[in-house]
Amino acid sequence: MTIQNTLEELLTEHDVARITGLSVASCRRWRLLRLGPKYLKIGAAVRYRPEDIAAWLESRPSGGGTPAEVQ
Repeated sequence: MTIQNTLEELLTEHDVARITGLSVASCRRWRLLRLGPKYLKIGAAVRYRPEDIAAWLESRPSGGGTPAEVQ
């Protein structure tokens, strides 16, 4: 993979907001609190690698499954 291809694949915070269905403000809050996915700073720009977004989403807790037995 070339540097050019890598740069073309990077996601903006708007892309991440669209992918997650959340707001850009949420993405910014995650960065501020260091709770979100890994990101790159290129000057003033913030970019995300698609694989970092996928890994972060996979690591998030999920609900559902088998209900606990009621006692």
